[in-house]
Formats: sequence, structure tokens, C-alpha cells
Amino acid sequence: MAQDGARPVILAVDDAEDLLALIGKVLGSEYEVKLATDGGDALTLAAQAPQPDLILLDVEMPGATGFEICQLLKEDPATAHIPVIFLTGRVEPAEQIEGLDVGAVDYLTKPINAKLLLARVRIHLALAGRQAQLERQVQERTAQLEDARAQLIRRLARAMEFHESAAAGNRVMRVSQYARLIAQGSGARPEMAELLQKASPLYDIGKMGVPSEVLRKPGKLSAPDLERMRRHPELGAEIIGEHADPVLKLARILALTHHERWDGTGYPKKLKGTEIPWPGRVMAIVDAFESMTTTQFYRQSPFSIEEAGKLIKEGFGKQFDPSLAEAFDKALPVMRKVRETYSDALGDMINLDFSPTRDAPPAGAEAPAKAAPAKVDVAAKAAAAVAAARARIRGKR
Repeated sequence: MAQDGARPVILAVDDAEDLLALIGKVLGSEYEVKLATDGGDALTLAAQAPQPDLILLDVEMPGATGFEICQLLKEDPATAHIPVIFLTGRVEPAEQIEGLDVGAVDYLTKPINAKLLLARVRIHLALAGRQAQLERQVQERTAQLEDARAQLIRRLARAMEFHESAAAGNRVMRVSQYARLIAQGSGARPEMAELLQKASPLYDIGKMGVPSEVLRKPGKLSAPDLERMRRHPELGAEIIGEHADPVLKLARILALTHHERWDGTGYPKKLKGTEIPWPGRVMAIVDAFESMTTTQFYRQSPFSIEEAGKLIKEGFGKQFDPSLAEAFDKALPVMRKVRETYSDALGDMINLDFSPTRDAPPAGAEAPAKAAPAKVDVAAKAAAAVAAARARIRGKR
């Protein structure tokens, strides 16, 4: 849509130059009007800045029809949002339905009535503006809800840490980054890697159902205590519950399966190999690495990154999915940086903003943020669409 203070842009497309002149005169006092006499030029102008806020498109033009041009516009994400009003000398319902089916919002019949043209343009610009405003509001509200959910998940995980150790560090941030990095290293889709990052903080939430004296007991656990401890995957799944929401659905899988082993000797279900859901196989590596590299009640001195990495590599094919060995190798150098950035240097002090600790390395040493989506080369895409339209036009002449 037009920027604040700028006049809306109307693109009029018709092979009749006298009609274009009339449209330019009628609309020119209120709008910036661009004119095109064929479909190829229409596609070019629709993609150029400032993009039109509305397109008036003749149905019957030499070469490519208005229907074909409209379909190209609606197939291109860069121009799909622009409302199209068809100009036609025909009034057959079947033809009008065809135009609406390819994405037009309205029809104007020729000869064009100036007052009706102005009224229709104003109405559809207002509708488009309202639609854009509603979409922005929905996006903003969705972003707020996403942020609230992420904060709630992190704080639940932080509560579990307090229950387990009476202190909290930056474990929440570490495990979410580790999960994302291993998923990325395995070639997972960006959406899946992001989903793992969001859901992973809840993977150990079942420990909320295990008595804290068991969780904090130093040394080897007794058989009854070990049995209580081994219930936490199922307790976690119960705490999270069953949901259609993809983040909570994945969190439940992580909670239930992160202690299963590739060789079938894990718990709680003794799943083996690919019976274990892929996210659970990723989380098993994350959990082991986090446990090895941080202080535990049963082991006061954590392993170094090198020692932990060596032990995990030895576990591929036994404890861990061997197909993830390469992914772990790729992720390990960045996991080291994550470990340094989100260290537990603050001890018992709680970092409620989930930002790096004061003793963390500078921002340049942090794990890479979520990769920005690749930018679409709009100009190249528009050029390709124009070339295709022009080829059709030449072929039909």
C-alpha cells in the first residue's frame, strides 16, 4: 500500500490508448497513474517500485489475455497482494466468474463511466487498506503470542532447574541452541530446526514430578530412587499433555523419548533404532552433552568439551543414532561457543531475561542466530515472468 503521505498508485492496462488517456485524466487528480498497453509491460510495472496499489486490467488484449496476466500476478508473491479490477466490454456471467476465479476483485464494463470508475477504485483501495491493516494486526498479535509462549516454556524449564538443584544458570538457552545446531547439521528443514529450538527447553520437565531429594542426592542412586528417576520421561509427557499445537506436540515427544537408546536399552519404552522418533534421537545427544559438561550432584567435576565430545562419538551406534554422528561433528565447534556464551558464571543469580551472562564472550562469539530467510530476487523473478508473457504474446501474433 502507499506510504503515509504518498498518493496511491494505480496501474491501468489496456491496448486502447484513448481509454488509457481517459483513465489517466479521471484518476490523475487523486492518484498516481501508470499506464501499460500490453501484458509484458504490465508485469514489469507491477513489480517496480513504487508498486501499484490497484490494477485496472483489460480482459481482451492482443497476445496474452488479461486472465493470463492476472494469473501470473497472483502466482508471484511479490504482486499477489495487489487487487485487480478487470475492464471488459462483455457482460457474460461465465466470463466474469472466470475472472474472479483467477483472482480479480471486481469488473468494470466498457464504455467506462468516470464516476463509477472513481467510486470502484476508492472502494477497493479502502478494502485493500483495511485488509492490510487487519493482516498487520494479526501478525503483531501472533508474534506477541509466540513470544509469550516461548517465555512461558523457558520459565517452566527454569522452575524445573530450581526444583532439581536450587540454583539456575543458562541451561535453558544452551539446550535449545544445541538442539537447533544438531538439527541443522543433519540437514533438517529450517522450520524443524526452529521448532526443536522452541520445544527443547521442556524436554526434562518431568523431573518436576521426582522428589527434589532424589534429584539432589550425591553418588549412586538406590534401586527405588532410580525407579523414581526413570519415571520422569512419562511424567514429562503427562505434564505437557497432548496438543495439536506443534511446539507442545514436539515437546511431548522430546520429554518421552530423550532417554531411549539406539540399541534398545533405554527407557521408558526400550524403543530401538528408528522406533525412536527422530527428535528424541537428537535430544538424547543434547541431554548427554549438557549433562557431561555441567556440574551434577553425582559428579561434581564436569567433563571438558573434548572429553564430552569423545564420549558421545563413542556412543554412536549404541546409545545414539549413528546417522547423527556427522551432524554432531558439524555442530560441536559452535556448541563450544554456545557453552561459553551461556555459561553458568552467575551461579545462583537468575537471569530472567534469558540473555547472555555478564561474563560471557562478546556478541561476536555467540552461536549464530536463526538464519535469515533467503531473499527472493524479485527483479529476476519479474523479468522471467515478463519474458514468458512476451514469448506468449509474440507466439500468438
